[in-house]
Amino acid sequence: MDTKRIKIGITHGDVNGIGYEVILKTLSDERMTDFCTPIIYGLQKIMLYHQKTMELPSINFKIINKPEEAADGKINLINCGDDNLKIEFGRSSAEVGKAAFAALEMAAADLKRGAIQTILTAPVNKSNIKRDELNFTGHTEYLETIFGEDGKYKAIMIMIYDSLRIALVTTHIPMSDVNARLTKESIVEQLTVFNKALIQDFNVIKPCIAVLALNAHAGDNGLLGNEETSVIIPAIAEAEKKGITVFGPYPADGFFGSQSHHKFDGILAMYHDQGMIPFKLLAMENGVNYTAGLPIVRTSPSHGTAYDIAGKNMASEVSFRNALYESIDIFRQRQFYQEMKSNPLHKHYVDKSGDNVKLDLTIDDSNE
Repeated sequence: MDTKRIKIGITHGDVNGIGYEVILKTLSDERMTDFCTPIIYGLQKIMLYHQKTMELPSINFKIINKPEEAADGKINLINCGDDNLKIEFGRSSAEVGKAAFAALEMAAADLKRGAIQTILTAPVNKSNIKRDELNFTGHTEYLETIFGEDGKYKAIMIMIYDSLRIALVTTHIPMSDVNARLTKESIVEQLTVFNKALIQDFNVIKPCIAVLALNAHAGDNGLLGNEETSVIIPAIAEAEKKGITVFGPYPADGFFGSQSHHKFDGILAMYHDQGMIPFKLLAMENGVNYTAGLPIVRTSPSHGTAYDIAGKNMASEVSFRNALYESIDIFRQRQFYQEMKSNPLHKHYVDKSGDNVKLDLTIDDSNE
């Protein structure tokens, strides 16, 4: 396995939020460059403004034009966008949305051509990025359009903290659209992607996955809804046929209230808040958002732009730092998994027709 320091592209996110604060606090620890080579996609002038305004630790960084120029042992910065951008902490604007997307777009392009190995995204405000020409609903969806290879790979959002891993069937859509998106096929697809991610990205040999119900009390035998019997249970049965170990559907309130989440390697929620609310109650400052299912690694902190505390030097960097660690760990685990699969042992033909059993090593019996 390659033990060289990996290049992590860090996008600065919404510059009126807490992105630069958590980036600078995380990278002020000199040990970070022992683990990886950070490359910030941002704006030098804006970063220095945040540093000075909040009296954050001073960081020496190298200005580069492309990842190939990055120096190990240093914090590297690629300028992208207009550094005359006006900073107004806690305020959303189209200008800061454009700056956030410019960094993401450049980092994604470098990731696609292999110039960086992973991407770590600071929080953005989706509403100020979305424009007439750009229907941006989140990092997960955007990266799927770039790396999904026309449907070959399906992105899935997984919230992780230690052994707690919660994935979502539907993500950033209105509640009124959830039912239409919940089909047997969509649930089986997400279970399949989730199961594979647990194996190759987290080294869970035989994952055990819990599926949450959609309705209160799991529909109460159809009294409160029939999606459990008509959609979710058939999806679970289909996933079991594929060799996935899955249980449910469980009423979400009782599942978390009884601490049942400790018994599973992964939990599949039906919609955004069903999974995100319990996750953030359990791991708000420590959790990591991971985009699984794609041939690339992207992580981010579990919090948003936090406009209410932006510019006040009050933000905790723990979630962002954990996202950096997870980025490295998942990338390394994927490498290990691929190496383990690259030279599988072959089955060989054994002749048992005579009195003496003979093993013929010249015949590969693997495809039978």
